[in-house]
Amino acid sequence: MEEIYKKYSRLVYNYLYKLTNNTEISEELTQETFCNAIQGIKNFRRECSLNVWLCQIAKNKWKDYIIKNKKYESIPFDDNIEVQLSEEGLEETINSREELISLYQKIHNLDANTREVIYLRIKGDFSFKEIGRILQRNEEWARVTFYRGKLKLKEELNNEKRM
Repeated sequence: MEEIYKKYSRLVYNYLYKLTNNTEISEELTQETFCNAIQGIKNFRRECSLNVWLCQIAKNKWKDYIIKNKKYESIPFDDNIEVQLSEEGLEETINSREELISLYQKIHNLDANTREVIYLRIKGDFSFKEIGRILQRNEEWARVTFYRGKLKLKEELNNEKRM
């Protein structure tokens, strides 16, 4: 398990940090994720990759944390999203820092499922199949959710430019 921790702890921590935007909480939830993984490794059926399984555990730990603390912290996005979204065909929509801020606001205003799919696809670099597994849905749902979210963002950004 030590080898698995060394290989995946950074990935799990980064995933949780993007959800919490808090280093201490992310570290704590990362530790809890691996404690649960150790306890449940015998139940790992290899139906998905190990990193997807660990992210599922991490997501559940985050949800437990939210429920326990009765608060929700939005999913932040860093400046790399500008580059990553340009790879998805939105490069013409982001021309300034103000537009980047506007994009973050619009992503924040998406429904929770769409926001999470966009985050996992862009920041987590997960395939649609992996996203479906993480969110306990199917690949097609993840693909459609991402596509619709991307269209909505593009439309809102274009509408904002016209004003």
